[in-house]
Amino acid sequence: MTDRDAVPLDPAAMRRQYRAEGLAETDLPATPVAQFARWFGQAATEAHLFEPNAMVVSTANAEGRPSSRTVLLKSFDEQGFVFYTNYASRKAGDLAENPYVSLLFPWHPMARQVIVSGIARRTGRDETAAYFRTRPHGSQLGAWASAQSSVISGRTELDTAYAELAARYPEGEKVPVPPHWGGFRVAPQSVEFWQGRENRLHDRLRYVARADGGWQVERLSP
Repeated sequence: MTDRDAVPLDPAAMRRQYRAEGLAETDLPATPVAQFARWFGQAATEAHLFEPNAMVVSTANAEGRPSSRTVLLKSFDEQGFVFYTNYASRKAGDLAENPYVSLLFPWHPMARQVIVSGIARRTGRDETAAYFRTRPHGSQLGAWASAQSSVISGRTELDTAYAELAARYPEGEKVPVPPHWGGFRVAPQSVEFWQGRENRLHDRLRYVARADGGWQVERLSP
């Protein structure tokens, strides 16, 4: 049988039963970041997921046109979730026009999702520089070589730009922080923790920011 003769896959027929145990309100700590740290640790050290810090970042421009892409989370604390990018990229352009953003952590093997809705603001240059220094040498050069989201003539253009930078800044030599590159911190306004359950009766518990700085927990119907 050739690929041409193969029976086409039917997405509607793909079914998997999720876990019996779930997530209860009594399981939750006081803040969503504390709960995120708990689940993130389990994803990384117990489930051994590939890149558990990978998240889908969804933005929209001033006209409301959405776009999504996968980005790596680089730090988080009670102030928010941080990622880095080229400030000339599409995502950064969207955020300059509309700072509202959604982050999705799709931990499929654990039947879990975390959805963060909040406001993105640029990190300070000192914080950006401190993180940039932790990047591998090649990644530092890559931040210079790529005019992210711009149209290029082909792969050769990118490889040539990288090679020129590698000659200018050989391994061991300090690479300056690109002025057009830096971080965004997403300050959460709501954080939903989604746990897949049997019969599609999932647990969805959402922290919502209160005006007094605390958090209210809501249960959403699946």
